[in-house]
Amino acid sequence: MTPDFPPVPFNRAAPAPDFPWPNGAKSALFIGFDVDAETAWIGNTPANADRLVTVSHGGYDGRVGIARILMLLDELALPATFFIPGWTALAHLAACEPILAAGHEIGHHGYLHRRPDRGDIDAAREEIDRGFEALGQALGVRPIGYRAPSGENFPELMSHLAASGIRYSSSFRDDIRPYRHILADGGPGPVEIPVNFAFDDWNFGMSSRVDPRPLFGRDAILPLWIDEFEATHAWGGVTTMVLHPQVSGRPMRWHLLRDFLRYVQAKGDVWIASGAEITQHFERMERMAE
Repeated sequence: MTPDFPPVPFNRAAPAPDFPWPNGAKSALFIGFDVDAETAWIGNTPANADRLVTVSHGGYDGRVGIARILMLLDELALPATFFIPGWTALAHLAACEPILAAGHEIGHHGYLHRRPDRGDIDAAREEIDRGFEALGQALGVRPIGYRAPSGENFPELMSHLAASGIRYSSSFRDDIRPYRHILADGGPGPVEIPVNFAFDDWNFGMSSRVDPRPLFGRDAILPLWIDEFEATHAWGGVTTMVLHPQVSGRPMRWHLLRDFLRYVQAKGDVWIASGAEITQHFERMERMAE
């Protein structure tokens, strides 16, 4: 029998409030990196643990990608948020410690990058709890921001995130400005800094033997990013990027990302901020509106 869903929006959050960005900026840019490493390949497909060439895609993070991304951010003097699965922090500690040393924000990205499944709530909560524990053990941090592994969430998990101290999420794709979630019990949930799917580099720069997809080069991606950014900028939104060191840390894509970030910097009226900074600004505007 086909389920009968009540005709109401799945997301009960109020529309995103209208508030000014800091320093007279017209829009915001949120540079977020998902430091999945091997978890992108084994979290939801454990059998890949026996396919060393397949998981070597993820191994690029620790060997090359993270360091190159940090070089780029240092060159441009830009802040970013690195969403790190707990397993990645433990397995690639030497590569992850410089992220913290450079002053970038660390966000929560699960433990083994397992997709949250409402059919196994206990496992989904454990993925969150183990992620917190591992990030604390490896890097001495307890993140306030969360990006859902494989981009999924459900009401009970959102409540667990809020109870665990998560103040913002950056996973949903249903707005261009930040808003506050409503939990299942009607209470306030985390702030959402919504994602723009066009800025997920995995869509254009990752393929594999088991999932053959075309790779897109500079002439396809840079105009797309600029056009999407310009339109978001004109609407006063936030351009949220979902980047991966195993993709944008590759040589050509590193230069592509640098050119895009330089383009945004040259505008002069874009607030480039971490997820924590955007959340703090949202919360400040929220208090002023009370």
